[in-house]
Amino acid sequence: TAAALAVADREGLDAVSMRRVAAELGTGAASLYRYLDNRDDLLDLMIDATGGEYSFAEPTGDWLADLLDIAQQARAIMRRHSWLATLVATRPVLGPNGLTLLEQVLDALTPHPADIAAKLEAFGMLNAVTAAFVQNELGGGSAAQQRNAAYLYHVVTSGERPRLARLLEQPAPPAPDPADRFADIVTRMLAGLLGPPPPG
Repeated sequence: TAAALAVADREGLDAVSMRRVAAELGTGAASLYRYLDNRDDLLDLMIDATGGEYSFAEPTGDWLADLLDIAQQARAIMRRHSWLATLVATRPVLGPNGLTLLEQVLDALTPHPADIAAKLEAFGMLNAVTAAFVQNELGGGSAAQQRNAAYLYHVVTSGERPRLARLLEQPAPPAPDPADRFADIVTRMLAGLLGPPPPG
């Protein structure tokens, strides 16, 4: 798993194959098949291994703050491993580290009155929203937004989209810092699924 992580971090996920990982280990691909059925098994191990990078503290009693801390750690881990967000979004895996993460989320939500189904849904959405946010960041982030804004300006000034033109006539709010935007998105998503955050 460590060899596969090293290859993916250096060269991207497409470089990870049974043959390539075996070469990193100084052996043949056939030897890996004694432990793994296929590349998918290797990807699952890689996903779960990154879950060992979290640093968990005892729940504080403020479920929202605790989940925001977990989300910020998830974001940092996915940014460190630029291939990870795509896998989290497309093949959710619960190995030993993933179960530890789930247990931590459920511990943080212990005082919350929501039922277990809602809490599990919140866990899944927390991972999905974080992965989507990181994919956007790594895919161009603000530079892509600027290109979109230039195109939008062109379309609006053409007169072909009057509703958009009226919308954009309103003063734009100041652009939020990406870190604050992430926390705000996660907070609103969790509040929508679980109810309003605790009074603070």
